[in-house]
Amino acid sequence: MHRPGATMACNVFKFCTALRGLGSVMILMVLAIVGVTYYAVVVNNYGPVLFAAGGFSSLTAFGVLVLFHGLLFMLLWSYFSVVFTDPGNVPPSWRPVVDEEVGESIPLASIDFNNPILTVHQSTLVSDLGDPRKRFCRKCNQFKPPRCHHCSVCGRCILKMDHHCVWVVNCVGALNYKFFLLFLFYTFLETMLVTLSLLPHFIAFFNDGEIPGTPGMLATTFLTFVLNLAFALSVLGFLIMHISLVIGNATTIEAYEKRTNQKWRYDLGWRRNFEQVFGLDKKCWLIPTYSNDDLRRIPALHGLEYPAKPDVDAQDW
Repeated sequence: MHRPGATMACNVFKFCTALRGLGSVMILMVLAIVGVTYYAVVVNNYGPVLFAAGGFSSLTAFGVLVLFHGLLFMLLWSYFSVVFTDPGNVPPSWRPVVDEEVGESIPLASIDFNNPILTVHQSTLVSDLGDPRKRFCRKCNQFKPPRCHHCSVCGRCILKMDHHCVWVVNCVGALNYKFFLLFLFYTFLETMLVTLSLLPHFIAFFNDGEIPGTPGMLATTFLTFVLNLAFALSVLGFLIMHISLVIGNATTIEAYEKRTNQKWRYDLGWRRNFEQVFGLDKKCWLIPTYSNDDLRRIPALHGLEYPAKPDVDAQDW
């Protein structure tokens, strides 16, 4: 008998294969958008004003260009940190000590205990209280740490997986989530700056007066304004969503898949939740890196250990 679910799964995996094929195309698209924006802001509009106008206009152009280049540097630094930082692999030798996520575990059949990977620490699968089920990925053939999920696009398990982002051609997980948030933050600031700085030129399109520049320059300015306004609005919504997730210490997957109960065992208060993503060192909060002290004293930054509320039972979530 034909099963609709099987067809759906097949189509999903075909879609995942197509996402893998995007590869560097998305990176080139991001760089192309940055290039068009740079040409419109620096070359077309504010660069000439800086050296020709003088007075207040030159001072305004100088301020816009300084902010533009500073935010662009931080945006690209954060972006490529997300692209080239591994989101987090499960160490081959990792084994569960306690039952971390009963709600997501897959019952093990008797044939599973013949699997050499399972029988290495078979004794840990049985406790005095019964037979707790560990989270095991049958695709990777390995145990899954807490908050770890399998990514069908990457073809592997990702520590504290949030989602697979086509714009960065990478998964967003435990080791690069902070960099992704900073990428969103600086993208919003940069696109808002571009939108506001090009707003007078955009308004001039609809006035009767003569507008300086070639048709190509005018079209580039118009396109850049529309693109940056659209990105600013969309990124703002995305940024607000992720800020709420950081405050509640949840990932996108956890928010939509498991949080049916108000009790969430990893929610330790907004301050400690924030520190698990950005660290304790304030000097590193706004740059895509961590201090050595934070990496040493915060195990959650490595994606394998997460403190939880002792009074929340596994069945509550």
